[in-house]
Amino acid sequence: MGKEMNYGEDYKSIPATSISSGMGISVLPDLYCHTIQIVNIHLVGDPETGDFVLVDAGMPDSADEIISVIEERFGKESRPKAIILTHGHFDHVGSIIELINHYNIPVYAHELELPFLTGVKRYPEPDSTVEGGMVAKMSKMFPNEPINLGNNVEMLPADGSIPHMPGFKWIHTPGHTPGHVSLFREMDGALIVGDAFVTVKQDELYKVITQKQEINGPPRYLTTDWHAAKESVKKLAALRPQAAVTGHGLPMTGETLSESLDKLVRDFDKIAVPDHGKYIN
Repeated sequence: MGKEMNYGEDYKSIPATSISSGMGISVLPDLYCHTIQIVNIHLVGDPETGDFVLVDAGMPDSADEIISVIEERFGKESRPKAIILTHGHFDHVGSIIELINHYNIPVYAHELELPFLTGVKRYPEPDSTVEGGMVAKMSKMFPNEPINLGNNVEMLPADGSIPHMPGFKWIHTPGHTPGHVSLFREMDGALIVGDAFVTVKQDELYKVITQKQEINGPPRYLTTDWHAAKESVKKLAALRPQAAVTGHGLPMTGETLSESLDKLVRDFDKIAVPDHGKYIN
């Protein structure tokens, strides 16, 4: 594995972090959320059995930290069965090539996300003019060239199942990207959101740094289809999740999650959609 893989030429470390960086939370016995700078990775599986997957692959240059977190939770020489990607933005695939080379494992993503993961297509440019704070203004510096995972990335099964994640189903939640997915387990209402919605105001630097918890739509500066994003939030709210881990921000559970999601659906245009920006119709 790995001979034909490469990052885009603009891949680089981003000097942004939060007070939660390096911290992990066991949301459920088999669902662990760990923050790397300003983004979360998730480990799904029982530490007692050692069978687990990694959801998303962190920031650039974070492979050593991810490997360390995995070993601390599952033991030395442990290895995920696969990496599941909610989408392919740089902060969710930042260390994926190093992880594939280290573990020799497959990666799964939605069919519509594959062009962005195989060097075929680049995402639309971040909108640094979008209404928002300093992170939005910084977004023009974020890596945007497509990575190429070659034949190391596979399409998620069409039946909604997720390899090595029994009980979970993937749900197509486009808007932030065309092939964005969220992962849901009906048995206990566990939801791995990705960036379909987040629990921090991701475009404002102060709130990113302090991780002030508040539900928001997908990060504004990288969301290009707001109609689809709104429908995706409605779809997830209808599931009535009991515990949600997001790509950015702290986990949210129980009544707080239910009330926050209801508010986001009700006031999506006010809370999530910026007043101006090049992707606002």
